[in-house]
Amino acid sequence: MSLTFQTAPSAPAIDPVAIAPPVAAPVAPVAPTPRLELSVGTAVARYLTLASALPGTAIHYAVKANPHPVLLRALAQAGCRFDVASPTEVRAALDAGAPASHLVHSNPVARRDHLAEAHALGVRLFVVDSPGEVAKLADAAPGSSVLVRIVTSGSGADWPLSRKYGCTVDDAVELLVAAAHLGLDPAGVSFHVGSQQRDPHAWAAPIASAARVFDGVRAAGFHPWLLDLGGGFPARLDGEPLPIADYGRAIDAHLTAAFGTDRPRTLAEPGRGVVGDAGTVVTSVVGVVDRGGSRWVFVDAGVFTGLVETLDEAIRYRLETPGVAGPTGPCVLAGPTCDSADVLYETTPVWLPLSLAEGDELRIHAAGAYSTCYSTVGFNGFAPLPTVIIR
Repeated sequence: MSLTFQTAPSAPAIDPVAIAPPVAAPVAPVAPTPRLELSVGTAVARYLTLASALPGTAIHYAVKANPHPVLLRALAQAGCRFDVASPTEVRAALDAGAPASHLVHSNPVARRDHLAEAHALGVRLFVVDSPGEVAKLADAAPGSSVLVRIVTSGSGADWPLSRKYGCTVDDAVELLVAAAHLGLDPAGVSFHVGSQQRDPHAWAAPIASAARVFDGVRAAGFHPWLLDLGGGFPARLDGEPLPIADYGRAIDAHLTAAFGTDRPRTLAEPGRGVVGDAGTVVTSVVGVVDRGGSRWVFVDAGVFTGLVETLDEAIRYRLETPGVAGPTGPCVLAGPTCDSADVLYETTPVWLPLSLAEGDELRIHAAGAYSTCYSTVGFNGFAPLPTVIIR
Protein backbone atom coordinates (compact mmCIF):
# COMPACT_ATOMS: atom_id res chain seq x y z
CA MET A 1 0.00 0.00 0.00
CA SER A 2 1.35 3.38 -0.90
CA LEU A 3 0.79 6.59 0.98
CA THR A 4 0.18 9.75 -0.92
CA PHE A 5 0.95 13.09 0.64
CA GLN A 6 -0.92 16.05 -0.67
CA THR A 7 0.51 19.58 -0.62
CA ALA A 8 -1.68 22.09 1.13
CA PRO A 9 -3.04 24.83 -1.06
CA SER A 10 -1.13 28.09 -0.96
CA ALA A 11 -2.43 30.56 1.62
CA PRO A 12 -3.41 33.97 0.37
CA ALA A 13 -0.88 36.73 0.91
CA ILE A 14 -1.39 38.58 4.19
CA ASP A 15 -0.68 42.28 4.72
CA PRO A 16 1.00 42.41 8.15
CA VAL A 17 0.06 46.06 8.57
CA ALA A 18 -3.62 45.28 8.03
CA ILE A 19 -3.76 42.77 10.89
CA ALA A 20 -1.40 44.49 13.33
CA PRO A 21 -3.16 45.64 16.50
CA PRO A 22 -3.37 49.38 17.01
CA VAL A 23 -0.32 50.77 18.79
CA ALA A 24 -1.30 52.37 22.10
CA ALA A 25 0.17 55.71 23.02
CA PRO A 26 3.11 55.32 25.41
CA VAL A 27 2.09 55.56 29.06
CA ALA A 28 4.39 57.42 31.38
CA PRO A 29 5.61 55.08 34.10
CA VAL A 30 4.26 55.77 37.57
CA ALA A 31 7.03 56.26 40.09
CA PRO A 32 6.85 53.70 42.86
CA THR A 33 6.15 54.59 46.44
CA PRO A 34 7.42 55.51 48.86
CA ARG A 35 9.46 58.37 47.42
CA LEU A 36 10.45 61.94 48.20
CA GLU A 37 9.54 64.50 45.57
CA LEU A 38 12.05 67.33 46.02
CA SER A 39 11.51 70.75 44.45
CA VAL A 40 14.94 72.33 44.13
CA GLY A 41 13.40 75.62 43.05
CA THR A 42 11.36 75.83 46.24
CA ALA A 43 14.46 75.24 48.36
CA VAL A 44 16.39 77.99 46.56
CA ALA A 45 13.45 80.37 46.98
CA ARG A 46 13.34 79.61 50.71
CA TYR A 47 17.07 80.31 50.97
CA LEU A 48 16.63 83.66 49.24
CA THR A 49 13.72 84.53 51.55
CA LEU A 50 15.85 83.80 54.61
CA ALA A 51 18.77 85.78 53.22
CA SER A 52 16.44 88.73 52.64
CA ALA A 53 14.97 88.48 56.15
CA LEU A 54 18.45 88.37 57.72
CA PRO A 55 20.45 90.96 55.74
CA GLY A 56 24.15 90.82 56.48
CA THR A 57 23.88 87.31 57.96
CA ALA A 58 25.67 84.53 56.08
CA ILE A 59 23.22 81.67 55.49
CA HIS A 60 24.85 78.24 55.88
CA TYR A 61 22.48 75.47 54.82
CA ALA A 62 22.71 72.45 57.15
CA VAL A 63 23.78 69.67 54.80
CA LYS A 64 22.50 67.00 57.22
CA ALA A 65 18.91 68.09 56.55
CA ASN A 66 19.04 66.80 52.97
CA PRO A 67 22.38 66.20 51.23
CA HIS A 68 21.12 65.53 47.70
CA PRO A 69 23.86 66.73 45.31
CA VAL A 70 21.44 68.46 42.92
CA LEU A 71 20.05 70.46 45.84
CA LEU A 72 23.51 71.39 47.13
CA ARG A 73 24.66 72.54 43.69
CA ALA A 74 21.60 74.72 43.22
CA LEU A 75 22.04 76.33 46.64
CA ALA A 76 25.74 76.93 46.07
CA GLN A 77 25.00 78.57 42.72
CA ALA A 78 22.48 80.83 44.47
CA GLY A 79 25.17 82.00 46.91
CA CYS A 80 24.33 79.81 49.89
CA ARG A 81 27.04 78.62 52.26
CA PHE A 82 27.04 75.34 54.18
CA ASP A 83 27.00 73.90 57.69
CA VAL A 84 28.83 70.56 57.75
CA ALA A 85 29.38 67.98 60.48
CA SER A 86 31.68 65.34 58.95
CA PRO A 87 34.28 64.91 56.19
CA THR A 88 31.60 63.33 54.00
CA GLU A 89 29.51 66.49 54.26
CA VAL A 90 32.57 68.67 53.68
CA ARG A 91 33.25 66.83 50.43
CA ALA A 92 29.60 67.06 49.41
CA ALA A 93 29.67 70.84 49.84
CA LEU A 94 32.98 71.18 47.98
CA ASP A 95 31.70 68.96 45.16
CA ALA A 96 28.66 71.25 44.94
CA GLY A 97 30.97 74.16 44.18
CA ALA A 98 31.26 75.83 47.58
CA PRO A 99 34.72 77.07 48.59
CA ALA A 100 36.04 75.70 51.87
CA SER A 101 35.93 79.22 53.31
CA HIS A 102 32.12 79.05 53.07
CA LEU A 103 31.87 76.07 55.44
CA VAL A 104 31.36 75.89 59.19
CA HIS A 105 31.98 72.57 60.95
CA SER A 106 29.24 72.58 63.57
CA ASN A 107 29.69 69.20 65.31
CA PRO A 108 30.83 70.14 68.85
CA VAL A 109 32.18 66.68 69.71
CA ALA A 110 33.92 65.13 66.71
CA ARG A 111 36.46 62.42 65.99
CA ARG A 112 40.03 63.71 65.98
CA ASP A 113 40.72 62.25 62.53
CA HIS A 114 37.51 63.82 61.19
CA LEU A 115 38.63 67.23 62.42
CA ALA A 116 42.03 66.74 60.84
CA GLU A 117 40.46 65.63 57.56
CA ALA A 118 38.09 68.61 57.46
CA HIS A 119 41.03 70.90 58.18
CA ALA A 120 43.06 69.28 55.40
CA LEU A 121 40.13 69.92 53.04
CA GLY A 122 40.30 73.62 53.89
CA VAL A 123 37.72 74.11 56.67
CA ARG A 124 38.85 76.77 59.12
CA LEU A 125 35.78 77.43 61.29
CA PHE A 126 34.76 74.88 63.95
CA VAL A 127 32.32 74.63 66.86
CA VAL A 128 33.21 73.10 70.25
CA ASP A 129 31.65 73.11 73.72
CA SER A 130 34.11 71.46 76.15
CA PRO A 131 37.77 71.67 77.24
CA GLY A 132 38.70 68.34 75.69
CA GLU A 133 37.34 69.41 72.31
CA VAL A 134 39.29 72.68 72.43
CA ALA A 135 42.52 70.76 73.00
CA LYS A 136 41.60 68.22 70.32
CA LEU A 137 40.86 70.96 67.80
CA ALA A 138 44.12 72.76 68.53
CA ASP A 139 45.96 69.52 67.79
CA ALA A 140 43.95 68.36 64.75
CA ALA A 141 43.16 71.73 63.13
CA PRO A 142 45.82 74.20 64.32
CA GLY A 143 45.20 77.88 63.77
CA SER A 144 41.49 77.44 63.12
CA SER A 145 38.76 79.81 64.27
CA VAL A 146 36.53 78.43 67.00
CA LEU A 147 32.98 79.08 68.13
CA VAL A 148 31.82 77.82 71.52
CA ARG A 149 28.27 76.54 71.68
CA ILE A 150 26.15 77.66 74.62
CA VAL A 151 23.10 75.81 75.90
CA THR A 152 19.53 77.02 75.25
CA SER A 153 16.16 76.00 76.66
CA GLY A 154 14.57 75.02 73.33
CA SER A 155 11.31 76.50 74.53
CA GLY A 156 8.86 77.13 71.69
CA ALA A 157 10.32 74.46 69.38
CA ASP A 158 8.45 71.42 68.09
CA TRP A 159 11.69 69.44 68.43
CA PRO A 160 13.56 70.94 71.42
CA LEU A 161 17.22 70.02 71.53
CA SER A 162 18.53 67.95 74.42
CA ARG A 163 21.40 68.86 76.70
CA LYS A 164 23.71 66.81 74.49
CA TYR A 165 25.46 70.01 73.39
CA GLY A 166 26.07 73.42 74.90
CA CYS A 167 27.79 74.95 77.92
CA THR A 168 27.20 77.86 80.28
CA VAL A 169 28.19 81.47 79.69
CA ASP A 170 31.06 81.27 82.19
CA ASP A 171 32.33 78.04 80.65
CA ALA A 172 32.17 79.58 77.17
CA VAL A 173 34.38 82.47 78.27
CA GLU A 174 36.93 80.07 79.74
CA LEU A 175 36.91 77.89 76.62
CA LEU A 176 37.47 80.78 74.23
CA VAL A 177 40.32 82.14 76.34
CA ALA A 178 41.86 78.67 76.52
CA ALA A 179 41.48 78.34 72.74
CA ALA A 180 43.38 81.58 72.24
CA HIS A 181 46.21 80.35 74.45
CA LEU A 182 46.41 77.19 72.30
CA GLY A 183 46.85 79.19 69.10
CA LEU A 184 43.23 79.11 67.93
CA ASP A 185 41.23 82.18 66.95
CA PRO A 186 38.52 82.74 69.64
CA ALA A 187 35.94 83.74 67.04
CA GLY A 188 32.80 83.78 69.17
CA VAL A 189 29.63 81.95 70.13
CA SER A 190 27.20 79.43 68.63
CA PHE A 191 23.75 78.30 69.78
CA HIS A 192 20.61 76.57 68.51
CA VAL A 193 17.06 77.41 69.67
CA GLY A 194 15.52 74.07 68.68
CA SER A 195 14.08 72.71 65.44
CA GLN A 196 10.80 74.09 64.05
CA GLN A 197 10.92 77.06 66.40
CA ARG A 198 7.50 78.73 66.56
CA ASP A 199 8.56 81.81 68.57
CA PRO A 200 10.59 84.48 66.73
CA HIS A 201 11.67 85.82 70.12
CA ALA A 202 13.30 82.54 71.15
CA TRP A 203 16.61 84.06 70.00
CA ALA A 204 16.44 86.82 72.64
CA ALA A 205 17.90 84.94 75.62
CA PRO A 206 20.79 83.21 73.80
CA ILE A 207 21.74 86.44 72.01
CA ALA A 208 21.88 88.20 75.40
CA SER A 209 23.97 85.32 76.78
CA ALA A 210 26.30 85.53 73.80
CA ALA A 211 26.83 89.24 74.47
CA ARG A 212 27.95 88.39 78.02
CA VAL A 213 30.41 85.85 76.61
CA PHE A 214 31.80 88.48 74.24
CA ASP A 215 32.22 90.91 77.14
CA GLY A 216 34.08 88.31 79.19
CA VAL A 217 36.44 87.35 76.37
CA ARG A 218 37.14 91.00 75.55
CA ALA A 219 37.93 91.65 79.19
CA ALA A 220 40.58 88.92 78.90
CA GLY A 221 42.19 90.84 76.05
CA PHE A 222 40.82 88.98 73.03
CA HIS A 223 38.54 90.04 70.20
CA PRO A 224 35.62 87.72 69.30
CA TRP A 225 33.94 88.69 66.07
CA LEU A 226 31.33 86.10 65.04
CA LEU A 227 27.93 84.94 66.35
CA ASP A 228 26.29 81.78 65.00
CA LEU A 229 22.50 82.11 65.32
CA GLY A 230 21.95 78.41 64.57
CA GLY A 231 18.85 77.05 62.88
CA GLY A 232 15.26 76.56 63.98
CA PHE A 233 13.53 78.49 61.20
CA PRO A 234 10.23 76.70 60.55
CA ALA A 235 8.62 74.96 57.61
CA ARG A 236 4.86 74.82 56.94
CA LEU A 237 3.95 71.78 59.00
CA ASP A 238 0.51 71.22 60.52
CA GLY A 239 0.27 74.78 61.81
CA GLU A 240 0.93 77.91 59.79
CA PRO A 241 4.17 79.51 61.07
CA LEU A 242 4.73 83.22 61.21
CA PRO A 243 6.40 84.81 58.17
CA ILE A 244 10.17 84.54 58.08
CA ALA A 245 10.32 88.33 57.95
CA ASP A 246 8.95 88.37 61.50
CA TYR A 247 11.89 86.25 62.60
CA GLY A 248 14.32 88.58 60.90
CA ARG A 249 12.86 91.65 62.58
CA ALA A 250 12.87 90.00 66.01
CA ILE A 251 16.47 88.78 65.69
CA ASP A 252 17.63 92.19 64.48
CA ALA A 253 15.97 93.88 67.46
CA HIS A 254 17.54 91.46 69.93
CA LEU A 255 21.00 91.88 68.38
CA THR A 256 20.67 95.65 68.71
CA ALA A 257 19.48 95.36 72.32
CA ALA A 258 22.35 93.05 73.30
CA PHE A 259 25.26 94.46 71.29
CA GLY A 260 24.26 98.01 70.39
CA THR A 261 26.46 99.41 67.65
CA ASP A 262 29.19 96.86 68.38
CA ARG A 263 27.34 94.03 66.63
CA PRO A 264 29.45 91.03 65.57
CA ARG A 265 29.26 89.36 62.19
CA THR A 266 26.50 86.76 62.13
CA LEU A 267 25.72 83.49 60.42
CA ALA A 268 22.75 81.11 60.57
CA GLU A 269 22.45 77.36 59.94
CA PRO A 270 18.94 76.62 58.61
CA GLY A 271 18.11 73.10 57.49
CA ARG A 272 14.35 72.59 57.66
CA GLY A 273 13.87 76.31 57.01
CA VAL A 274 15.40 75.87 53.55
CA VAL A 275 14.45 72.37 52.42
CA GLY A 276 11.44 71.38 54.53
CA ASP A 277 8.76 72.92 52.30
CA ALA A 278 10.59 71.71 49.19
CA GLY A 279 9.80 68.04 49.80
CA THR A 280 6.73 65.80 49.75
CA VAL A 281 6.86 62.16 50.79
CA VAL A 282 4.51 60.17 48.56
CA THR A 283 3.35 56.92 50.12
CA SER A 284 0.67 54.30 49.45
CA VAL A 285 -1.80 52.62 51.76
CA VAL A 286 -0.76 49.04 52.50
CA GLY A 287 -3.84 48.14 54.48
CA VAL A 288 -6.60 49.43 56.77
CA VAL A 289 -7.30 47.50 59.97
CA ASP A 290 -9.89 47.88 62.73
CA ARG A 291 -8.22 47.21 66.08
CA GLY A 292 -10.68 47.35 68.95
CA GLY A 293 -12.58 50.26 67.51
CA SER A 294 -9.48 52.16 66.38
CA ARG A 295 -8.90 52.55 62.67
CA TRP A 296 -5.28 51.80 61.73
CA VAL A 297 -3.97 52.92 58.35
CA PHE A 298 -0.69 51.28 57.32
CA VAL A 299 1.41 53.03 54.66
CA ASP A 300 4.65 52.08 52.94
CA ALA A 301 6.68 54.92 54.48
CA GLY A 302 7.35 54.93 58.19
CA VAL A 303 9.67 55.81 61.04
CA PHE A 304 12.49 53.71 59.60
CA THR A 305 11.87 54.61 55.96
CA GLY A 306 11.94 58.38 55.93
CA LEU A 307 9.77 59.71 58.75
CA VAL A 308 11.95 59.35 61.83
CA GLU A 309 10.87 62.77 63.08
CA THR A 310 7.43 61.40 63.88
CA LEU A 311 8.98 59.60 66.85
CA ASP A 312 7.05 60.77 69.94
CA GLU A 313 4.89 62.65 67.41
CA ALA A 314 7.26 65.61 67.71
CA ILE A 315 6.91 66.69 64.09
CA ARG A 316 3.41 66.63 62.65
CA TYR A 317 3.27 66.86 58.88
CA ARG A 318 0.43 68.09 56.69
CA LEU A 319 -1.33 65.18 54.99
CA GLU A 320 -3.26 65.02 51.71
CA THR A 321 -5.18 62.16 50.07
CA PRO A 322 -5.55 63.17 46.41
CA GLY A 323 -8.62 61.72 44.72
CA VAL A 324 -10.07 60.35 47.96
CA ALA A 325 -12.86 62.39 49.51
CA GLY A 326 -15.89 61.88 51.72
CA PRO A 327 -16.35 61.77 55.49
CA THR A 328 -13.22 61.64 57.61
CA GLY A 329 -12.45 60.07 60.96
CA PRO A 330 -9.57 59.60 63.41
CA CYS A 331 -6.93 57.11 62.30
CA VAL A 332 -3.73 55.73 63.72
CA LEU A 333 -1.06 56.08 61.03
CA ALA A 334 1.57 53.32 60.97
CA GLY A 335 4.57 52.39 58.87
CA PRO A 336 5.26 49.14 57.01
CA THR A 337 7.95 47.43 59.08
CA CYS A 338 7.43 44.79 61.76
CA ASP A 339 8.92 47.01 64.47
CA SER A 340 6.35 48.07 67.07
CA ALA A 341 7.95 51.54 67.17
CA ASP A 342 7.04 52.08 63.51
CA VAL A 343 3.92 54.09 64.34
CA LEU A 344 3.75 57.67 63.14
CA TYR A 345 0.69 59.09 64.90
CA GLU A 346 -1.32 57.30 67.60
CA THR A 347 -1.48 59.47 70.73
CA THR A 348 -2.99 62.19 68.58
CA PRO A 349 -4.59 60.41 65.62
CA VAL A 350 -4.83 61.96 62.17
CA TRP A 351 -8.14 62.56 60.37
CA LEU A 352 -8.33 60.76 57.05
CA PRO A 353 -11.17 59.83 54.66
CA LEU A 354 -13.02 56.76 55.88
CA SER A 355 -13.05 55.50 52.29
CA LEU A 356 -9.25 55.36 52.18
CA ALA A 357 -8.22 51.87 51.06
CA GLU A 358 -5.29 49.75 49.96
CA GLY A 359 -3.39 51.32 47.07
CA ASP A 360 -4.61 54.87 47.69
CA GLU A 361 -1.98 57.58 47.78
CA LEU A 362 -1.10 59.67 50.83
CA ARG A 363 1.04 62.78 50.37
CA ILE A 364 3.04 64.04 53.34
CA HIS A 365 3.95 67.69 52.87
CA ALA A 366 6.84 69.79 54.22
CA ALA A 367 8.91 66.61 54.54
CA GLY A 368 11.99 67.67 52.60
CA ALA A 369 14.19 67.77 55.71
CA TYR A 370 15.53 64.71 57.52
CA SER A 371 13.45 62.27 55.45
CA THR A 372 16.18 60.72 53.32
CA CYS A 373 19.22 61.05 55.57
CA TYR A 374 17.85 58.83 58.37
CA SER A 375 16.43 56.00 56.23
CA THR A 376 17.78 52.67 57.43
CA VAL A 377 19.40 50.54 54.74
CA GLY A 378 17.96 47.07 54.78
CA PHE A 379 15.72 47.41 57.83
CA ASN A 380 13.19 44.60 57.44
CA GLY A 381 14.29 44.56 53.80
CA PHE A 382 12.93 48.05 53.11
CA ALA A 383 15.20 50.28 51.01
CA PRO A 384 15.99 53.90 51.92
CA LEU A 385 13.59 56.51 50.61
CA PRO A 386 14.50 57.45 47.01
CA THR A 387 14.36 61.02 45.74
CA VAL A 388 12.66 62.31 42.59
CA ILE A 389 13.98 65.77 41.69
CA ILE A 390 11.44 68.37 40.62
CA ARG A 391 13.03 71.47 39.18
